[in-house]
Amino acid sequence: MTRMRAVDAIVQILVKEGATEAFGLPGAAINPLYSAMRRHGGIRHTLARHVEGASHMADGYSRTGDGRIGICIGTSGPAGTDMITGLYAAIADSIPMLCITGQAPVAKLDKEDFQAVDIASIAKPVTKFAKTVLEAGQIPGAFQTAFQIMRSGRPGPALLDLPFDVQMTEIEFDIDTYEPLPVAKPAATRAQADKVLDMLIGAKHPAIIAGGGIVNSGASAKLVELAETLGVPVFPTLMGWGAIGDDHPLAGGLVGIQTSQRYGNASFLESDFVLGIGNRWANRHTGGLDTYRKGRTFVHVDIEPTQIGRVFAPDYSVVSDAGAFIDQLLEAARGRVAELPDYNGWAEECRGRKARLQRKTNFDNVPMKPHRVYQEMLSAFGHDTTYVTTIGLSQIAGAQLLHVYGPRQWINAGQAGPLGWTLPAALGVVRGKPEEKVVALSGDYDFQFMIEELAVGAQHKLPYIHVVVNNSYLGLIRQSQRPFEMDYEVSLAFDNINTPFDENSVATGYGVDHVKVAEGLGCKAIRVERPEDLAAGFAEAERLREEFQVPVVVEVILERVTNIAMGADLDTMNEFEDLATTAADAPEAVYALLD
Repeated sequence: MTRMRAVDAIVQILVKEGATEAFGLPGAAINPLYSAMRRHGGIRHTLARHVEGASHMADGYSRTGDGRIGICIGTSGPAGTDMITGLYAAIADSIPMLCITGQAPVAKLDKEDFQAVDIASIAKPVTKFAKTVLEAGQIPGAFQTAFQIMRSGRPGPALLDLPFDVQMTEIEFDIDTYEPLPVAKPAATRAQADKVLDMLIGAKHPAIIAGGGIVNSGASAKLVELAETLGVPVFPTLMGWGAIGDDHPLAGGLVGIQTSQRYGNASFLESDFVLGIGNRWANRHTGGLDTYRKGRTFVHVDIEPTQIGRVFAPDYSVVSDAGAFIDQLLEAARGRVAELPDYNGWAEECRGRKARLQRKTNFDNVPMKPHRVYQEMLSAFGHDTTYVTTIGLSQIAGAQLLHVYGPRQWINAGQAGPLGWTLPAALGVVRGKPEEKVVALSGDYDFQFMIEELAVGAQHKLPYIHVVVNNSYLGLIRQSQRPFEMDYEVSLAFDNINTPFDENSVATGYGVDHVKVAEGLGCKAIRVERPEDLAAGFAEAERLREEFQVPVVVEVILERVTNIAMGADLDTMNEFEDLATTAADAPEAVYALLD
């Protein structure tokens, strides 16, 4: 046993647990932990400009690999409260992330000391585990428990709050005998798999809904093998997008009332049996439940027992890790090959819809329609791109018009959807995927929320491309105000007295000069105003990214108002018929995945 400060033990524990990527801001109440990190040297730290930004960086990093846990560190008081949005985004999407806060000395608690707040109580609703550690001797057990809980069952974040004097107290600790606690994950049985297979093979048009739990469990390749063994189309959720590549013959498309493809909805509505694996039946996926459920039998498989029946009662359910269930169902299917129906006809019907039911993208309008931007992004960035985005018309249109070809290539704040998440999350993704091409997608409002974090990318050399589709509007809110017959407090446009635009620029009157701001924060930026310049603009952004190793902003000037397809039910989507098209009208790049 060795006598050491509690913070020195913490750093050794983090390294042994494999959590060595930290994002945060030092402060008086957390300086002891920073001194231990400096002394030990085993943890890489990225200095953020805002603690909420640091939490989104840690979240983005955690989403890049199976079992990764990013760390967010901040001082007492407002640093902890700034983390709450990040914790909410993480727990909503089942992302393990560890937040560590400093705290006033134990004797000062409940005395309204400077920057002393009961952050553990505040964080409990948005974490799996939140604790203020009051005794230094409890430090090893608290961290051991936090890691176990974050990894067990449905993953999620934790917060540990450390009073200053607890951090500084010396304890006896031996890292050589410290071991992570075992992780519990429920697993399906063969009998359960046989039951599900019995139900599936009794259907004429079965469908698999692939949720984010498949990606979390690292089971994407197994899912593809299962689909090929059964011959059944797969419809990924937004969080599961990429579990099967969009170019796979059995990829049926995204289903939903916003982030969906026309062919995905149309094919799903023809199904008669639905096997949901690792999904939540989120309302943006289902829309109205009467339409979603009508004429279909449902099986729900999820690692979290309380998810079963939360939205609607399935006809059968299994509490299991997604990968463990797929293993059992694959084994059952291989053992009963002679019983498996031939679903080639059904799969071919779905492929036919994919060929026919697209949305038009090849617009030449100036200012641009967003559809053309995504068309050019598909051509410019290729199959190996990782996209990062959050909520807004930019995300919705991106999900409708882009394509994803592998797991963890669509990194998205799915349920919480906090504005400002995209930029710092992208920096965390770059930390986790330093050799891969990362492209972030924001509307101008999302981009402005945490634009200061661009300086982090410049300082730490975190290169990625950030496409900002600028209509100088809160576009999604404007569209949602239409039933109220108003357009109220959603315009971001103004005449910038420092505008560099000449009178012929379509960006005149759009307000914020994002190019100047990005350059002022140490990054590179370009503006594209015409569709014929998009390809060259994206190519230049890629050159700048590689040459300077900093974030590169591509601001694309859009028309002020564009309505994007959405609705209340899968069969009543408002497609804005002037934008709907068939394969004959679409550019070659959009249909390359069908070859």
